[in-house]
Amino acid sequence: MSLTSSMGLIPDPIGREVELAELRALLGMHAGAFPGAAGGSSAITESDHMFVLVRGGHGSGKSGLLRTLLDEARADGRTVLAAWADPGESGKDHAVLRQLLEAAPAGPGAHARAVHAQGDALPRSLEALVAELVAHDRRPLLCVDDLQWADADSLRMLRRLMRRADGSPPVVIASLGPGDALDEVVLGAVLPLFRHQISLSPITSETVTTLLDRALGYRPERDFVDICREATDGNHFLLRSLLGVLAAASPDRTRAMARGEQPLSAAMGALLPELALAVGSVIREIGAHCETVARAVAVLGSDQPVELVAEVTAMPQPAAEDAVHTLVRAGVLHRGDQGVGIAASLLGAAVKQSVPPSRRQEIHARAAQFLLGRAAPPERVAHHLLHCGPGQPSANEVLRRAAVEATDAGAPDRAAAYLRCALREAMEVEELAEVLSLLGEAELESSVPSAVEELRRSLQLSKCPMEQTSAARRLAGALFAVDRFLDARQVLERTSAAIRPVDPSYALRLEIDFLFVSLVEISSAARAYPRLMALAMTEAQDEAVARPLAALLSLRGAMMGEGPEEVVRLARLALSNGLSPADDESVVYHCALLALGAAGRPDLAHDYAEAAIDEARARGAVFQYSHAIATRGNANSRMGRTLECQADAEAALESLLEVGVPLGSTHTVFAIATLVEALARQSRTEEAESLLERSGMNGQLPPYWTSDYPLMVRGWLRTAQGRLEEALADFLDCGARTKARRMPAPGFYPWRSEAALIYARLGRTEEALKLAEEEVALAKRWDVPEMRGTALRALGLVTGGTEGLRMLDESVRVLETSPARVRYAQALADRGALAVRSDRIAEGRVDLQEAVSLAHECSVSVVAEAALRDLRAIGDRPRTRTFQGVDALTPTERRVADLAAGGMTNREIAAHLFVGLRTVEIHLTHVYGKLGIKGRQGLTEALS
Repeated sequence: MSLTSSMGLIPDPIGREVELAELRALLGMHAGAFPGAAGGSSAITESDHMFVLVRGGHGSGKSGLLRTLLDEARADGRTVLAAWADPGESGKDHAVLRQLLEAAPAGPGAHARAVHAQGDALPRSLEALVAELVAHDRRPLLCVDDLQWADADSLRMLRRLMRRADGSPPVVIASLGPGDALDEVVLGAVLPLFRHQISLSPITSETVTTLLDRALGYRPERDFVDICREATDGNHFLLRSLLGVLAAASPDRTRAMARGEQPLSAAMGALLPELALAVGSVIREIGAHCETVARAVAVLGSDQPVELVAEVTAMPQPAAEDAVHTLVRAGVLHRGDQGVGIAASLLGAAVKQSVPPSRRQEIHARAAQFLLGRAAPPERVAHHLLHCGPGQPSANEVLRRAAVEATDAGAPDRAAAYLRCALREAMEVEELAEVLSLLGEAELESSVPSAVEELRRSLQLSKCPMEQTSAARRLAGALFAVDRFLDARQVLERTSAAIRPVDPSYALRLEIDFLFVSLVEISSAARAYPRLMALAMTEAQDEAVARPLAALLSLRGAMMGEGPEEVVRLARLALSNGLSPADDESVVYHCALLALGAAGRPDLAHDYAEAAIDEARARGAVFQYSHAIATRGNANSRMGRTLECQADAEAALESLLEVGVPLGSTHTVFAIATLVEALARQSRTEEAESLLERSGMNGQLPPYWTSDYPLMVRGWLRTAQGRLEEALADFLDCGARTKARRMPAPGFYPWRSEAALIYARLGRTEEALKLAEEEVALAKRWDVPEMRGTALRALGLVTGGTEGLRMLDESVRVLETSPARVRYAQALADRGALAVRSDRIAEGRVDLQEAVSLAHECSVSVVAEAALRDLRAIGDRPRTRTFQGVDALTPTERRVADLAAGGMTNREIAAHLFVGLRTVEIHLTHVYGKLGIKGRQGLTEALS
């Protein structure tokens, strides 16, 4: 069957037979009769006020519905006056009135006068024409499509005709579509006069099934129906074209598609060339210039002003306006607040396919120059530069500015695309170095290996110390991210040495980063130690150097136990411009947050991390976001907020995995360890073990500083699992590494206390006492309540008896006012258990009960369960908390549920949490199941 003949099988307007029948019934169009037509039976009387409004969205078929109705009315002998409102004529007086008069039948009298009417005479002419037609028993049918775009003068006249005092108004049919009204006040006065209103709902799957059945001759599979409906976005013009193509295709081919024997996406793609021909042939018949305009809009994309369309098609703007108006009426284009666009994505693809590549480039080039001449935003111009050849005027400058805009807007992928396009342009060496540097920074969010290469080239081309420092630090950060620590050190060391004779200040910036990176590996830490210990704040000549230097010195202070107040002061100075200051590329600021935690101020670390999370989210910086939220999770852990810690660690991991970072890589290690700690505290040891196995962290860990925390956490997990020898090995391994880095202070890792407790359980009391006493001495010098209380708890448990109780008393007293709530709960539980064993049962019961309460508050079941066992041993029968409903939600599920209950869409939640849309959907599915609700409508109540 040919395409032309097959189109005849498809009704127009498709899927609107019910609405068309309703309109016919309202207007008395039965068996060819039409009210007021010469010789026709009249289902409505002359005094009836027949005003009908049809409401529909873009591509809903409302214009096609009106055209069909008007054709039938004319065939019945009805006098039809029709107009199609257009926002492009908003500046013209009486635009709709003129169209109505031009549509009047030729004849003497009022019509002759109407032809020559101008200005204020137009309303009187139309009124006289309507009165003359009514007097000759030819009650007219007035039709206005897209009433929202009618001019105010025409709307006033229409209202006047609809309120005729002589009881013989015309029959009025109008349509109302989306879009802002040209005059909302006047339109608001007209709309209530329409006594009958019909709303065109989207085309249903049942309707599409019926139409496909009619076109193909058999009932298709539901999946094929759905993809046809979704691909056409319910657009009548496109659906009709698609049905025509399907009807014209070979039966074997369509049967394979319709019955799911061919992949649906491939099937729709295979139809595109034929659909392009079908759509093109129809568009050519719609009106003059329509094909040229449709092609231009398909190439340019959505929301294009008509003046831009006129420019790229080299046609007068009035001609472009007319073509746009005709295409909107036909359902090919739609109008929005910003301009016009193709009505459906598949339609756009079909129309665009018919445009040769060279013509597409020409269209984009003309668009870029047009927008550049009107000082359009750089990103808007750059969008077109991406699609045309190199050598366009000002392309290099515009693309770089657009990249900066995209980066500031949190879209590094767009920034990278602009910069890669800029590399095609001819430029000076200094410009090329800048572009490569910006490109490398943008690619850090998606492809670190690519970023490394771009940043290396940028460094090689940089000339001045400032550019060299910036490029070297960015490159070192990228190398650091892929575990190439030696390469990172070499870049920093060589560049620092090269620029020191010219600019010592920039050389010092590089040396700061070099020393920090050197601490990562044990072998390089020993060589860096002398210079690290010799550094002083007096070497910083300005604030730009003082901040990274303060960050490094705060870390040194926490490592050496130089005094928590000084560590906090230095960390505050380091973070005075935030965790990722715009004027500094250093990788050292993160360690200031860790130093705050070690110095007993996890609350400050939490607040700084939270500010960094907001900034990273706004910029779309995935790695900054993941590092900041994982650090906030660690601060939450120190403060006993176990569920919040878990949620933060999960969010950090999800955001990294979404951009392809492998589980177990350097970027994920800190978040994994934080999550394992949270799970172990909740006695969820199997989940914690599974995560370690999947991450490759259950065996020998590499000799990097990033492995020290995982060793501590794995030791705690092994302790909870009863694998004491393995736990001891992990704690001692962590200790050996920190000692090799000359980190005596227990602020980061209290490995001595944990190893001492394991030694005691294994019966090796002498070794336990030695480590516990050493930790107490170091903790007293460090003088941070969390560390002092932790060390005293361990020594008290190892010592036992009355002396041990005294030490546990001091541990509880020290920890009571500290932020370390889990440590406090542990000390209470241990003091209570030792008191019971010492026959001080009443005192022990109070401590154990308080420990249970506090452990539940912190969601630390491992402590709560131990304390409950001790209470039952003395005859208590405490209640245990059950988990159901809201309590059954994981922290991440609760976070997603709260955002959904607050009104965020799934897509907004995904963007907020830096995860994929599917991830959000899965979380919400789990939430609905656990809360026993069917969807969002019951979420707020269930959560409350």
